[in-house]
Amino acid sequence: MNNDVIIIGAGIAGCACAREFAKAGLRVAVIERDTPAAATTSAGMGHVVLMDDSPAQFALTRYSRSVWQELRAELSRTVEYESPGTLWIAADEEEFADIRARHARYADAGIASSLLSEDDLAAQEPNLRPGLAGALLVPEDAVISPPAAAACFLDEAVRHGAVLLQNQSVVEAANGAVRLADGTQLNSQVIVIATGVDTTLLPWLPIQKRKGHLLITEPSPGFVHHQLVELGYLKSAHKVAQDSVAFNIQPRRNGQLLVGSSRQYGNEDPAIDEPILQAMLELAYSYMPALRQVPASRTWTGFRAATPDKLPLIGPTEDASVFLAAGFEGLGITASPGAARLLADHVLHRPTAIPLEPYFPSRSSWKEIQ
Repeated sequence: MNNDVIIIGAGIAGCACAREFAKAGLRVAVIERDTPAAATTSAGMGHVVLMDDSPAQFALTRYSRSVWQELRAELSRTVEYESPGTLWIAADEEEFADIRARHARYADAGIASSLLSEDDLAAQEPNLRPGLAGALLVPEDAVISPPAAAACFLDEAVRHGAVLLQNQSVVEAANGAVRLADGTQLNSQVIVIATGVDTTLLPWLPIQKRKGHLLITEPSPGFVHHQLVELGYLKSAHKVAQDSVAFNIQPRRNGQLLVGSSRQYGNEDPAIDEPILQAMLELAYSYMPALRQVPASRTWTGFRAATPDKLPLIGPTEDASVFLAAGFEGLGITASPGAARLLADHVLHRPTAIPLEPYFPSRSSWKEIQ
């Protein structure tokens, strides 16, 4: 089988890439060893959020958020695209000073945001505990259903001629050829590896599994009106040598509440870690005491694909036929459509909306951290 592009992995990143390349008129094959979007994509929170830990992260999430906004009208209702905005919560005056600085940076960059005082925050989210210093509202941040979004991207790719090869394992991908476990060989000038935490095909990748827990409640309409994130979430995301938890809660369209989050390195057991889950929930209850009264529906774990410098791997490798769209850690849902468009533009020699080089797998930043 001859193709223009072969994409390995049908999570949200792979499906977004398939959509971009198929819409460009290329012959696309998507290879998935299991069920599309059944692994990392289905395990994560569905936030489309602006993040600014580094200039490169800010540029990618800003651009990707704009791509989501562009695509909104085309998305199926099953994607449940909602724009509740994000409230970054300051627990004290020291954190509120950080929020004021972020507000100023966003204003300089032309990003809509607004400061909320303690009273403003209480009016917006009455179920938060009293005494919080305030918050930063980023109104254009959104929430989606990740598996449904991946399915929507894949369906559109198929409508444009892409072929899905499901329940197929890839054992080798190099030099313009992909070999399956059954011996079948597929040829392509472009191979995109979008396999999340699975680095079997490229074991040199600087990707580590970062375990996380989530809980979803029974419907409780009106309990939460925005995506709520404590400012300490950023500190939690930066810890690499110890387990951490942070307060993060999303309202879903049906009234359910998605509660997170936790981060663990060195734990590849998918079972629920009860002490970590309890620590995560106790922190959530400390911010929203009435949340204790909302019944839980289920809990689960998943694994983020983390890189040392907290940036994804997007672009070419030393093998001229192999490209990457991986290592998004907790921002895969936000960044996938933007990353897919940037990669397609790069491969097709079109101008990219932002420089792609900061995300190249060959960059030195992650090597220096290692």
